[in-house]
Amino acid sequence: MIVGTALFLLGRSGRVINFLEYLALLSAGYLIIRFIGWWRSRLLWSLRNRLIVAYLFIALVPVVLTAVLALFSALILYRQFGGYILSQDLQRRVNIIDAGSEQVVAALEHAAPSMKEEIAERIISDQEHAVYDKHLPSLTIEITEHSSLFSQLPENSKQGFAGFVQREKRLYLVSLRAVNTPYGERFIHLRAPVGTPFLSSLAVELGPVQLVLLEPSAGAGADTLKLNGQTYETATTVSDRHRTLPEQRGFWDMDVAGVTRFDALVEGPDGNLRTSRPVLARFATRPSQLNSRMFASVGDLGLVYVYTLGVLSVLFLLLEVAALITGVMLTRRITSAIDGLYKATVFIQREDYSHHVRIESRDQLGVLGESFNLMTDSIRKSLEEQKQHQRLENEISIAREVQNQLFPQKLPVVPGVQLEAVCKAARMVSGDYYDFIQLTPTRLAIAVADISGKGISAALLMASLQAALRSQLLAPGSADLSTGELVSRLNNHLVRNTGDDRFATFFIAIYDSASRILRYTNAGHLPSFCICDGAAVALEEGGMVLGVVEDYEYAEGKHVVPQNATLVGYSDGLIEPENVYGEEFGIHRLRDAAIRLHNGSPRVVAMGLMQAADEWAGTPEQADDMTVIVARMQ
Repeated sequence: MIVGTALFLLGRSGRVINFLEYLALLSAGYLIIRFIGWWRSRLLWSLRNRLIVAYLFIALVPVVLTAVLALFSALILYRQFGGYILSQDLQRRVNIIDAGSEQVVAALEHAAPSMKEEIAERIISDQEHAVYDKHLPSLTIEITEHSSLFSQLPENSKQGFAGFVQREKRLYLVSLRAVNTPYGERFIHLRAPVGTPFLSSLAVELGPVQLVLLEPSAGAGADTLKLNGQTYETATTVSDRHRTLPEQRGFWDMDVAGVTRFDALVEGPDGNLRTSRPVLARFATRPSQLNSRMFASVGDLGLVYVYTLGVLSVLFLLLEVAALITGVMLTRRITSAIDGLYKATVFIQREDYSHHVRIESRDQLGVLGESFNLMTDSIRKSLEEQKQHQRLENEISIAREVQNQLFPQKLPVVPGVQLEAVCKAARMVSGDYYDFIQLTPTRLAIAVADISGKGISAALLMASLQAALRSQLLAPGSADLSTGELVSRLNNHLVRNTGDDRFATFFIAIYDSASRILRYTNAGHLPSFCICDGAAVALEEGGMVLGVVEDYEYAEGKHVVPQNATLVGYSDGLIEPENVYGEEFGIHRLRDAAIRLHNGSPRVVAMGLMQAADEWAGTPEQADDMTVIVARMQ
């Protein structure tokens, strides 16, 4: 676009210097834009400067715009009024010459028939010159028997014509009339050249006056003018060099230039009338001269109007200055509060939350400062709580690591047995517990428990339960210990070493792969089940939960395990997920899913049961710990 514009300018001008000037203009514009951006970023960074600029735009700019509008309005008014004065005086001259021709007509009509025509014409001419030479200098009066101009006038001008006629490059004020006299039909032709004498007395309230005669132009150019669809150029100008502007009465008494126009008939060299052409009348004057003419009817009272307007303008300006000062004072008050808030934010960036904003008023800015101070105190307290929470999370993370060490790190290897376990904690620390303990090369203990509560307290109780379980199972002479007696000992341990509100559900099973006998005890836990040939056997023998009643005796159950049977143990978190209708997943759906997955590996069974529960809930969040253990006994 820039290159195209440059080539366009170059093609129109034909000079390389214009292209260089165009480049210089572009460079200057670019630098000005960059300077404005730099100035705005530096000067308007401060809120105080922004508000001051805003007040300037609010208070000062409207005044300036109003003043500029008033100035342009006055300029337009003065130009129109000056043009009106000039047009009226030109029309008055037309009326004067028309009245003169009418008087000649009247004199000729009433001339005595006995008086010679030459004498009558001389007398009438002398009378006309005596009356009209002042307003129509160089006036000529012709009384003829024939008039080619009169015959060319339009039908509506046959009664008489008065106006301006342009002949070659000179302008005349002409009046034409026809009259029947005692001497026959005569044509009266009054002509006054529009030259320097004529302009010297024209609209004396104005300064220099210049008439511009136009002629048609063949083409458009810088010196041409288009009026009514026709292009004109200057033919000649008529002016009076002795007319000058009056002295300036004050700084406000500036030059006022204007222009008006009127039409003039064109008389060709052959004496034929042609289409009328416009004539421009230019003038220059001062407002003081126009005011004198404008208020001439009221006399000295006009000065009162002018002085009153001046006093009101001064009062208006004083009010605007007072408003600006008030705005600056309010700005300082606002920005001082904002500056205090800014400095307070610097202290906050340095993590110093003890700094408070100074409150100097009880207005909204003061309330804002108080709110900031309250926010600072709240942030300080929140950070302290966050630090405490972080310490707690660190402790829980440590507890999680400890708990992970409680779970089997490596699954034991027992002939004919495949094991798998999955535990998903609802929190960082789970309340579910499972364990696989190899007692002999063919004997394996399988345990699953659900500790009351969640989090670190449940993990501590789990650690206590795991330590007690392993100490009982691995103690010398424990080979003949029944699962019921084992669970009774664990129950007494929890009752004696935990609070009244702490308990656990527990399931323990000891499987001998050589005899295929499974001994188990269920202490209030959800019944595990043994799946074989599409059927599931619930393992429910046992008793109540651990940690409630001391010296409680638990029963032991026995089950002969068929080939390719699968033992599934789980926590309540696996059956409690609810769907959108509030229905729990339930034991029977879990059992059906286990039967359906029975032929898969223990890993497939465990993950499939977890997936089935998650799909039933339809939400990634879980309300309780979810644990499942799977033992495939081939």
